[in-house]
Amino acid sequence: MTEIRHEPVAPTRTQWLAPGAAIDAHRHDDHQIVYAGRGVLAVTTGAGSWIAPGTRAIWVPAGTVHAHQAHGELELRTVGLPARDNPLGLEQPTVLEVGPLLRELIIAYTQTPDDGSPERARLRAVLLDQLKASPQQPLHLPTPTAPLLRAVCEILRENPADDRTLAALGRQVGASDRTLSRLFKSDLGMTFPQWRTQLRLYRALVLLAEDTPVTAVAHRCGWSSASAFIDVFRRTFGHTPGAHQRHA
Repeated sequence: MTEIRHEPVAPTRTQWLAPGAAIDAHRHDDHQIVYAGRGVLAVTTGAGSWIAPGTRAIWVPAGTVHAHQAHGELELRTVGLPARDNPLGLEQPTVLEVGPLLRELIIAYTQTPDDGSPERARLRAVLLDQLKASPQQPLHLPTPTAPLLRAVCEILRENPADDRTLAALGRQVGASDRTLSRLFKSDLGMTFPQWRTQLRLYRALVLLAEDTPVTAVAHRCGWSSASAFIDVFRRTFGHTPGAHQRHA
């Protein structure tokens, strides 16, 4: 078994990653906030994947083994916090909404090194206050453990536009829709339609980061029309896919 890289201190910094670049699995003794100032960031653990465009950040608790993946040119901003500072009280990775003020605080805090000054301490205090007020977002694509469920999810990962019913997918893997429906709820904590929508949004963010046209994204991710995709995207992220690409 490969030993997981251990970096005790979670760095506070800004770094650029090329499209498709990755940071392999590692863990910190600190909590970490990861934010994509540009591009789309995916954080993956053994429990699943969390994805964040520029209007979201991902909270990674201390000790969590995780890897980063860049989609599009990624401006990765990370904020390390000692394990004793858990303003959110969260023990699992979580996607958080980033409003204009929190965005500017993260940018300011990651632009300069920690000089121990009172000004920086105040900046950090305001940043933590804003984190506490940030709504959590259900942008988590959990990884199934049940073999039958893994088989179904892999079919859809390969082709998110596959619009077959759960019963039809079940026939392919040798399981009833009732069994699969129960597994989605017990293993992943969500229904089949919820998981499929999460998968499609995840893939849509990746394609948008690669400058794929909105209509093509809608088609490749399984929406019946561009307008249907735009509606779901706006309700999830608060802006249209076109606006997302302009600011990515």
